[in-house]
Amino acid sequence: MSKPANRPVTVEWGKETVVVSDFPRELPGASNVDDRIKLVNAGTANRLTGLTDDAWHAVARASTVPALVAQQLSKPADDGASLLLEEHVDGATLRSVHSRVWLSELFPGIQPRTSQEKLDEDDPKVIGEADGDRPLALLHYRYRDRDHLRAHIEQTISVTLHRNSYAESILARRVTRALIVHPVIYEFEDGTEPVTALIARDGITRLASAWKVFVGAEFSNENVATLAAATLLHERRQPAGEPSKPLTQRLALGREESRKTLHTSFTQEITDAANGGGEVSDRAVRIAQTYLVPAHIAVGIEAHERSALRTADVFDDALRSILASVHVEFKPWDEAAKNVEVATRALKLVVQTRAVEWGLEQQLQGVHALATGRLGESEVPAVFEDATIPGTALWRAIYLVHTLTRPPLHEELKNRAKDIKNDRRMSTKGYAGLLGPVIDMAWRAEKSSALAQARNAWNNGGVLSADVLSDNWVPVPTEDFTSLVEPALQGDTNARCTLAVAGGIALIADKLLTRNVGSAVSSDPQAGKVPFRADVSVVIGGLAKEGNALGLWLLAHAAQRFEASTMPSNTSARPRLGLPPGGPQPYQHVMVDLTAPDRVARDGGAEKALSTWDVVYASDESRARKRMPVTGTVTASPLAPAPVFPTPLPPTAGTPNLRKPSTAQQKDDHRRVLAGQLDDAKETLRALEDLGRGTTYPPLLGATEEWSKLLEAAVDILTTIKEHKPKEAEDNEEDEEGEGGEDDEAASA
Repeated sequence: MSKPANRPVTVEWGKETVVVSDFPRELPGASNVDDRIKLVNAGTANRLTGLTDDAWHAVARASTVPALVAQQLSKPADDGASLLLEEHVDGATLRSVHSRVWLSELFPGIQPRTSQEKLDEDDPKVIGEADGDRPLALLHYRYRDRDHLRAHIEQTISVTLHRNSYAESILARRVTRALIVHPVIYEFEDGTEPVTALIARDGITRLASAWKVFVGAEFSNENVATLAAATLLHERRQPAGEPSKPLTQRLALGREESRKTLHTSFTQEITDAANGGGEVSDRAVRIAQTYLVPAHIAVGIEAHERSALRTADVFDDALRSILASVHVEFKPWDEAAKNVEVATRALKLVVQTRAVEWGLEQQLQGVHALATGRLGESEVPAVFEDATIPGTALWRAIYLVHTLTRPPLHEELKNRAKDIKNDRRMSTKGYAGLLGPVIDMAWRAEKSSALAQARNAWNNGGVLSADVLSDNWVPVPTEDFTSLVEPALQGDTNARCTLAVAGGIALIADKLLTRNVGSAVSSDPQAGKVPFRADVSVVIGGLAKEGNALGLWLLAHAAQRFEASTMPSNTSARPRLGLPPGGPQPYQHVMVDLTAPDRVARDGGAEKALSTWDVVYASDESRARKRMPVTGTVTASPLAPAPVFPTPLPPTAGTPNLRKPSTAQQKDDHRRVLAGQLDDAKETLRALEDLGRGTTYPPLLGATEEWSKLLEAAVDILTTIKEHKPKEAEDNEEDEEGEGGEDDEAASA
């Protein structure tokens, strides 16, 4: 417990003890109404700013000392000098004020760190605003209804905390680096009255972590998110006889009521501790450390003359430019999040600046919507104005790859991406890496076990072989990819490249091709090994090479059997738990036999499972054979089957034995109980996996602390079971290293 002395104190945080260098013993009270009005008046009178009246009131409500912000908004000098913070980006100048703001006045914005994830709640539609030819420094976030807003707030905070947390640092030192925030107008498609507030665009992790500190270490991330959303959306009820207030004001008054209650209890506790010489609770320290946060509040935006963006889009692009410069160059998001940000922003810029000139404005707007997930795969036929295109996840991917690699769009996208990343050049591998997390959006949750390896494969060139990058082909829509093989063998480039992209995407997504293929080299066909080293794009180019019947049939079968909703049984990912009897069985990628009527290789009637070794072999048979000790028919080693857990035996029927059961019988009884509990655990895990197939966050088995406890318990059980292995099992056991191909491959990658 901490003491109210101005010296370092210790606070319990979960299993840890955090040293708090100091914390404020007094919290600021509510701001003065007159000061808030002065801020609004100063803001509207400043010619360098650009906000609506409602937005200025949101700034005033959030500021703990509005008078200090009003001073920053004083009239600029004749030469344009002012107290506003200025940041120059490509095409615009952003102007901000610095202020301390109430934590409970900041809503979380859209989280770029999770833009490559598939989550339950869709992001809102984002719309800019302008006053004639002058951009304004605020955005509209359009939600379906208030429930969508609440759910999105909860999702953003909980997912952010699962990704990262600065809770202990904030508890020890408070939030010390300013968040970048700006006004937002929440709109609702169901006709609900709009709401004006402030959102955090940079510093969402700091914002979420502050809420975590405020709520406490013992609460889950989901509990923290629920409480934060409830506070932000707490609505003061309309008193009888009082003039009706707009929803924005009712919510603001609700948040103010919450702060007053918190302020009163905190002040009383500090006073009692001081007068009685007692201890201040850890909760009081956590409140003091999170009651306020520093912020740079954007209040103005000026477009440069050379900006080619629509006026309403200048502000959002300027903010994204600032965020990218911080998180792509200096404090990086993970690679996939950076790639999504760079790729979608570059595409938006090209659509707005060049699409009209090319006569492709409507189609490229649709492509942008497909790439960002605002349109689903069922809209692919409409976007490309071809009803024969199947509206599937794989065909979405095929058409995105084709469109985004066509000149001159390809060159413009690379140039814009280079500008955003501040790079001199962009290789084909670099460009493919940008496409990876855009392409896998439709199945990233369902195929999460192979996601890291798939994105590595895209960074290694993906499906961008030389033929695919050429400008002389168009996709051939079909419901049956195997129907494209014969035309491809007869010289149809469209069919051949369609197979390269479709089959290549399937092999990458299902982890049958990974980065640096070939580092685990073996002359014999083995799971997880390859016959020679080759980049992924080179392998796919080889499979789709003119005249390569083996490779083209392999691509066709891979594309035809691909399912976006699950993983195949012969992926090199670890096998899943045994599937329930009678349930849907996973699909399987197959080896090719050119002598079979359907070109599927079989052994005793059963289809032969495809492996990475087979894929690389088929891309260049002559090169592979040179490395083999003997020539002959190539067959892949079967992958190890998924483990099957024992079924508990039924209880013995008959007259109960009144004698004390023997030791052997007691062991048998407990074994049955254990087997039943393991079966129950399997069913629970299956249910969790089913729930997890639709989303990538929150983690299936909880945050690190929860997962660690489960892992420790599972390892203890497994260790004990292994220690008591029967002797006959040791004598007859098969080589347990047969499942090690995936580990070898992962290590090599």
